[in-house]
Amino acid sequence: MLIPEAGFRLPAAIMPSLHTSALLERDLRHLWHPFTQHDEWATEPKLCIAEADGVELIDTDGNRYLDAVSSLWCNVHGHRHPRLDAALRAQLDKVAHSTLLGLTHPPAIQLAERLCALTQLDRVFYSDSGSTAVEVALKMAFQAQQQRGQTQRARFASFTEAYHGDTLGSVSVGGIDLFHGVYRPLLFDTLQIPSPDRADPELEARCLKAAEALFAEHGSTLAGFVFEPLVQGAAGMRMHSPAFLHAVCTLAREAGVLLIADEVATGFGRTGTMFAMEQVGLRPDLLCVAKGITGGYLPLAATLSTEAVFDCFRGPYTAWKTLFHGHTYTGNPLACAVALASLEVFDEEQVIANLRPRIDALRNGLLLLQHRTIVEKRQRGLMAAVRIGPFPPEARIPHRVALECRDQGVIVRCLGDAIVLMPPLSMTPEQLMRCTRVIGHALTTVVPF
Repeated sequence: MLIPEAGFRLPAAIMPSLHTSALLERDLRHLWHPFTQHDEWATEPKLCIAEADGVELIDTDGNRYLDAVSSLWCNVHGHRHPRLDAALRAQLDKVAHSTLLGLTHPPAIQLAERLCALTQLDRVFYSDSGSTAVEVALKMAFQAQQQRGQTQRARFASFTEAYHGDTLGSVSVGGIDLFHGVYRPLLFDTLQIPSPDRADPELEARCLKAAEALFAEHGSTLAGFVFEPLVQGAAGMRMHSPAFLHAVCTLAREAGVLLIADEVATGFGRTGTMFAMEQVGLRPDLLCVAKGITGGYLPLAATLSTEAVFDCFRGPYTAWKTLFHGHTYTGNPLACAVALASLEVFDEEQVIANLRPRIDALRNGLLLLQHRTIVEKRQRGLMAAVRIGPFPPEARIPHRVALECRDQGVIVRCLGDAIVLMPPLSMTPEQLMRCTRVIGHALTTVVPF
């Protein structure tokens, strides 16, 4: 089924089939969706995805939608990529899972080698989500400092409006009150550095001055500084310059603070380079990756470290320097095999080298997008947001715009007042332009001129 041009409304999505209706009734009885108010979910139009093809998702009634948020920022090369499908099938013929506790296996070894070569880091610890990757990094940083004799280093610094996941440790270094405020009594104390809302020299200068004061006063008590390099995604695509982040990281490093780069969202090509830290020009002490690591196929995450951090955990067993942390599915062979295939696709299809026309198309589409409600447009690489408003929260205007985009064949999400675009790296320039046109149509439909 071909997707007509922007302005088209999907009739079957408005009137789902009996089969779809029955599925959705069962969903309402049994499922608990993430980040979802279910009183609202019960009354609004719902979409049930049955298949996928390239950069399109296909619902149970056969309607196709451009997956403009990469199935929550993880799909990289498109759905059902032949190379990734083949790697997964081949590994199924060998072993689906084997623990890394006391054992090892080829896919985990081979993937660790490739990740270390890409990042210039030395060690890989596998887990299963971005949140756990950060959780592992926090424990590594704290324990490493303790075992270096730096026992006073028991706190962390992060940026305001930070998002590092939903487990309690990663929430502790987060800073989005809407997500994290209710859990505050359960969390450990974190110092926060003001983050600029955008890469504006005056804003960044003020934030850098605050960072200087924080590290001067508290640097000796900090185990690590955790940050999302260049783009704070869940905060609505807040962006800062590589120079600003380089300056803040230099302050942290001079104070003996370990650098923890959370590239869960920004890694694997999203900002125009394989990793955002390449643009910053620094190697962190710890690097967290997930989402795109398997091309969007299976849950897998990794926390990479320098050999210097790893060495802090060496010693005889009775020295109790071991990192006592692990997951049942750590280094799952299926996930590692498909992650290796994804990295091979990066090389064979020259994905990073071919990003420029796509980045330019998204930029041009955003430039052409005009509506009186638009406050700001943000972009770095293939991460973008259109901020609209101001509107009262109860009006749910950004959410209604996202629903309208869906009715016009494009799936986007809103974060606060921002309509977010984070498409697969394989989306064509024409498809990217179509995404921005659909946002324009949706804005006009929801908030007429």
